[in-house]
Amino acid sequence: MDYHGPIIPSSARGHKYIISITDIMSKFVIAKAVRDNSAETAAEFLQQEVITKYGTPRCILTDNGSHFTAMMFNNLLKSIGATHLYSTPYHPQTNGQIERFNATMDAKIAVLANERKTNWHEQLPFVTFIYNTSVHATTKHIPFELMYGRKPVLPFDPQSSVVSTMERDEYLEYAKDYISSLTQDMKRIVLNSQRKYKEKYDLNRSNPTYSIGDLVLVKTTAARNKFSVRNEGQFRVQKQLGPKTYFVEHVRKPEYQKQVTVDSIIPIVERLS
Repeated sequence: MDYHGPIIPSSARGHKYIISITDIMSKFVIAKAVRDNSAETAAEFLQQEVITKYGTPRCILTDNGSHFTAMMFNNLLKSIGATHLYSTPYHPQTNGQIERFNATMDAKIAVLANERKTNWHEQLPFVTFIYNTSVHATTKHIPFELMYGRKPVLPFDPQSSVVSTMERDEYLEYAKDYISSLTQDMKRIVLNSQRKYKEKYDLNRSNPTYSIGDLVLVKTTAARNKFSVRNEGQFRVQKQLGPKTYFVEHVRKPEYQKQVTVDSIIPIVERLS
C-alpha cells in the first residue's frame, strides 16, 4: 500500500495524490485519487475501497511514512486483525509491486490526460482497469482473472446473442476448479521467475559486510537534479540488524540515526595517521 505524489499539477478537483494497494498473489491493483496523504485518508481508503469490496486483508505492507505509522491507522489494522509490515527505509524495492504500477500508471495517464494534465483523476480508473486486464509480466496471467475467477469482458469484445447460465452448485464447482488451476499455474511461473532472478543476481552480486565503528556514506533517495548531493554523511556503523541491514549514526549529529541496507551504503576508507 502506498501514496504516489504530490502530483503536479493537481487535478481540477484538487487531488494531489494517488493511493493504491496491490494484491501480492494476483497483482490486482486498487487505486484512488485523493486530496492529501494523511493517515485518515489511508484508513478511509482501506475501509471503503478494499475491505467493503474485497474483504479484510491478512497483511499489509507499507513504507515508514507518518501516514502509515500513525496510531489511528495502526489501531484500525489491529481492530480488523491485519498484520502491518514495513518496507526497509531507503529500500523502496521492498514495496516493488506498487512502485512498478506507479511507473506504468504515470506513463499511461500522461498519454490520456488533457493538454494541461488537470483531468488525470478521471483517467485513473481507466488506467487501473487496463493494468488489471493485461497479462502481468511476472505471473503471465491477467490480474482480473485471478481475482474474479473469469476473464474480463472488454468493451470491444464480441458478445454472443445467446445467453446461458449455470446452476449455482455447478458454477461454484467450476469457479473453484478454475481458480485453483490458475493459482497453481501462476505459483509455478512465479517461483520459476524468482529462481531465474536469484541465479542472475547471485552471479553478479557482491556481499559487502561492515564492522561496528566503520565510517560510511548513505545514498540519498530524495528527488534531485544533476547538481544535488548524491550521498549524505559521514555515518558510523553502530549495529548490524540483519545480513544486509545496519543501524548507523551521523558523526557530527549523534541524534541523527537511521536504519539502512547495504545497497545504500558507501564505505569510507580512513587515512592512517
